[in-house]
Amino acid sequence: MAVPTYTISGFLGSGKTTVLLKMIEECEKNHRRVGVILNELGDVNIEKPLFKEQNVKELLNGCICCTIKEDLKSTLDEFIKEMHSNKLDLLFIEGTGVSNPLEVKRVLEDPIYAAHFDLISMISLIDSSTFLEYQSIFSSTADMRKLLEEQITSANIILLNKQDLAKEKVLNKSIKKIKGLVGESVPIFQTSHGNVPLSELFKRRNGHLPTSIHSDIREETNHSHHHHHSGLHAVKIDPGPTVMKHNLEDWLSHLPKAVLRGKGVVNLEGSEGLYSFQLASNTLIFEEIPDPAGMRPAIILIGDQLKETELLNSFNRIVKA
Repeated sequence: MAVPTYTISGFLGSGKTTVLLKMIEECEKNHRRVGVILNELGDVNIEKPLFKEQNVKELLNGCICCTIKEDLKSTLDEFIKEMHSNKLDLLFIEGTGVSNPLEVKRVLEDPIYAAHFDLISMISLIDSSTFLEYQSIFSSTADMRKLLEEQITSANIILLNKQDLAKEKVLNKSIKKIKGLVGESVPIFQTSHGNVPLSELFKRRNGHLPTSIHSDIREETNHSHHHHHSGLHAVKIDPGPTVMKHNLEDWLSHLPKAVLRGKGVVNLEGSEGLYSFQLASNTLIFEEIPDPAGMRPAIILIGDQLKETELLNSFNRIVKA
């Protein structure tokens, strides 16, 4: 039998990994063995240590929807070989924040892979606190807006996440905009921290693409060459042995607007162990890492046309001062 497969997509910082971890936890409660494909633009995945108990395969330094699509196929081939000796009950594929899920769908529906992987649902997350801003021609590029539409119109279920960070008026406008793209057939759940009934996430939904007033977007997506995130890339910074938390917070709060997402693992001066941080939706969160074995300090910034030298110089000036 083909392995039930789920894709999880959404723009930078929308909460994809949080939802993925919830789904994996539910699988483990039911003793279901899962495989995970994690895709990152940069050469390191800060979140990989969160998946220590799972069969995880990483796709780094590119996007599975275009530049490393062949790597996705090779990874699926690996899972197929492993199935002969190690049963796999579910497969999750989490794309980068700038990937087009329809390209992943096309790979999975190739007869070679469709015989082994049954695409159940394409889950898409939207950050409700930034969605309307990224729809504006004054604060985003045409490529970003197109990418967001592709992620939304490919979805079988949409989570309008981080509603705790958005006002009701903003949420209502966002829902209206989303429904204008996908029609009424795709369920939209308003969530905080990715909290949604798990039964909704595991439902079979694929095969029922929305009847969209913008069907031309999906048609174009299916047949065109993708260059929508040509300016979006990741910059990796080595923070060194330790950093002062106050200095790091000061630097992160003054990053240029071109930086859309930040995350990292650091050793804070005066504290034991390692801490992770997440910068998204104009919110910065630090958390102590309970089991940091195998983790090394690293900072990843993702954004549009980032100037690596300037970012590194400002880091050295403010954080390492």
